[in-house]
Amino acid sequence: MVFDASGGSFRDEIYAEYKANRPPMPDDLRAQIQPLLDMVQAMGLPLLRVEGVEADDVIGTLAVAAAGEKRDTLISTGDKDMAQLVGDHVTLVNTMSGTTLDPDGVVNKFGVRPDQIVDYLALVGDTSDNIPGVPRVGAKTAAKWLGQYESIDGIVENAEAIKGKVGESLRENLDQLALSRQLATIKTDVALDAGPDALTRNDPDTDKLREMYSRFEFRSLLRQLDGGDDAAPSEAEAKPAAPADANYETVLDSERFDAWLEKLKSAELIAFDTETTSLDYMEAEIVGVSFAVEPGEAAYVPVAHNYPGAPDQLDRDTVLEKLRPLLEDENCAKVGHHLKYDAHVLRNHGIMLRGIRFDSMLESYVLNSTASRHDMDSLAKLYLDRDTVHYEDVAGKGAKQITFDQVPLETAAPYAAEDADITLQLHDVLWSRLKEQAPLVSVYRDIEQPLVPVLAEMEYTGVLLDTDMLATQSKELESRGAELVEQAYEAAGDKFNLGSPKQLQEILFGRLGLPVIRKTPKGQPSTAEDVLQELANDYPLPKIILEYRSLTKLKSTYTDKLPQQVNARTGRVHTSYHQAVAATGRLSSTNPNLQNIPIRTPEGRRIRQAFVPPEGHVLLAADYSQIELRIMAHLSGDEGLLAAFAADQDIHTATASEVFDTPVDEVTTDLRRSAKAINFGLIYGMSAFGLARQLGIDRGSAQQYVDLYFDRYPGVKAYMDRTRGDALDKGYVETVFGRRLYLPEINARNAQRRQYAERSAINAPMQGTAADIIKRAMISVAAALHDQKLPARLIMQVHDELVLEVEASAAEDVGRKICEIMSNAAELDVPLKVDSGLGSNWDEAH
Repeated sequence: MVFDASGGSFRDEIYAEYKANRPPMPDDLRAQIQPLLDMVQAMGLPLLRVEGVEADDVIGTLAVAAAGEKRDTLISTGDKDMAQLVGDHVTLVNTMSGTTLDPDGVVNKFGVRPDQIVDYLALVGDTSDNIPGVPRVGAKTAAKWLGQYESIDGIVENAEAIKGKVGESLRENLDQLALSRQLATIKTDVALDAGPDALTRNDPDTDKLREMYSRFEFRSLLRQLDGGDDAAPSEAEAKPAAPADANYETVLDSERFDAWLEKLKSAELIAFDTETTSLDYMEAEIVGVSFAVEPGEAAYVPVAHNYPGAPDQLDRDTVLEKLRPLLEDENCAKVGHHLKYDAHVLRNHGIMLRGIRFDSMLESYVLNSTASRHDMDSLAKLYLDRDTVHYEDVAGKGAKQITFDQVPLETAAPYAAEDADITLQLHDVLWSRLKEQAPLVSVYRDIEQPLVPVLAEMEYTGVLLDTDMLATQSKELESRGAELVEQAYEAAGDKFNLGSPKQLQEILFGRLGLPVIRKTPKGQPSTAEDVLQELANDYPLPKIILEYRSLTKLKSTYTDKLPQQVNARTGRVHTSYHQAVAATGRLSSTNPNLQNIPIRTPEGRRIRQAFVPPEGHVLLAADYSQIELRIMAHLSGDEGLLAAFAADQDIHTATASEVFDTPVDEVTTDLRRSAKAINFGLIYGMSAFGLARQLGIDRGSAQQYVDLYFDRYPGVKAYMDRTRGDALDKGYVETVFGRRLYLPEINARNAQRRQYAERSAINAPMQGTAADIIKRAMISVAAALHDQKLPARLIMQVHDELVLEVEASAAEDVGRKICEIMSNAAELDVPLKVDSGLGSNWDEAH
């Protein structure tokens, strides 16, 4: 195995910008390098790290030496640069994709021979290594020229004959072609202490490996090690077995299935799980089902394993029809782990899952949202001290991962049955702990569990998009981005890579001499977003860079990607809402993430214009107004805040009047904006220093504002002190509804971590209570839509906002009912206020 040595290589001396685009290695990754090297050596593998060159050069030297002796050489890599080494005795293998490259393969993939790869790379450049290349020359052009002129030398000789703008670009960049070629060439004459013959594998140090695998929790490798030093990974991983005390059954005949069916009918609680073809809940089909009714006893019923040699299985439709009465029976109690997914999959087969009583993922989340991740494997280790069989153990990883219908039954069955068994055992442990805390039981039963079918219905409904509008926006963002690049070049006085922190650093602080606001851990001037925002107040280039970053992110994340996420069958986008991610109880969403579409810029708001209703409908957006400040008024009992909200005053205007000693009717927009920053900043624990930076004032003035604020609202200060004290004593804080928000670092020795936990102690009850309120509102709104047969559907939840599709003729009436329901979602000492709007798109409704 060959690794880069620490420090740079000779290429850095040739070209200072080499690999400048790459961000520095994160500290969390840096800490893993030495253990990795130790592990490789303990495995008995020869390890080479040569200073002054890159790993590619060492590999190239060894490959050429071996090929010179006509010894076949296989290089395991996914790096296209290595294609230049391919020959009669040198082949590349990409173990992630399972593909190999011989000389013909190189021609098929790149359109050039292996001996032309260096010139090919020099022409097209390489953004990851920051090899310049020739602007406008892409892969097809490079291959065409090399086919016509054979080499860069031939291309240079005929440069004047190449027409068009690409020819102009070539002629303008001839000087850097030689540099690009030099950077792309793998050095094959590195002085090595050992040649190929010396690189033989030694016996592994199994004691050290066992210690390291245990320390880093490499369970699969531990099992492989314990299965014998010579066991191949595929053999060790292919046969996960049930624990010795478990009774797991694979059901392949009707008689045994009917026997289990009777057992399920008489059970008080059924643990249920599905195995499927996909993680995409809209596309997944059932491969098998598993269930358990007693700890240690479970069954797996395969119905669609179709690999060569798969045994006969029960018919899927027959199995599901026999299960249908149980699955759709509200009185048949069920427990699962992330049952929302299973409900979707069953719906794909025409079955509506009812009777969801418990979900071990949500039980863990309500018990302690920060104790662990809430996947089954992590929870089994934490609460049962059980090392479970992981999905990768049976299906493989990366490009070689197979779908579950291809997993052999002898491997699939113990894994699937274990899922149902572990779910039941986790429920037993977690529910017994939850029952010791009545408020937590209430959070689970009244908020989290009833929300599951509501979210499932929202996900299944999806959101309609105007993809033509998004395509237009993408083109406009691309055009604006190109304009910003030219503006950046003009402001910098030279061309540079706007995506390169290193180049930006040199332009801003070297060439332009801008003040250094903050340094990185390595002592370099920081180009982080908040730094650029501060510099943008006084200098044009940082402002341009910020706008460029914002537009490119909008384009890649939303205008380009959203149309690709439209489901072909429904014509809609179907996000996934996650209940067990954010520690505060907030929902999050992925694929796509609807929570982070920016609304502070015109371009961000335009993206919301592409979210549209079907014909004959409008969108209704209902949003809680200043909910966290209202919650603070309730939690603190501050008389000033309570009075302001009771009188329906604008709280920011009221604060501005008090803090800036200005009559209410004379409060300007700027004063109100400053008061808003004070209101939100201080209730989230912002210091006078932070407030000074946000308002652009000196620290002394900011401290005066802080003192005036707390003089005006003494209850807020008392609440903060009280909450911090409670968090230090208990290790957690609570929402109005009893949700516990644990703060594991509230007593940390590290001051920065401790202070962050103290700030969280103040704002977590507000954020958590707001999360609880919107969830309670969703449950009530969904019930009203169903019970009153209102012509509307919930389609999105974003922060404190609900979005619905409503028949246009009933929109006004439905809007009033939704606002009334949301206003009554909680009884606080201040009224909840809901703002709503209707529109032909989300932006218009919002």
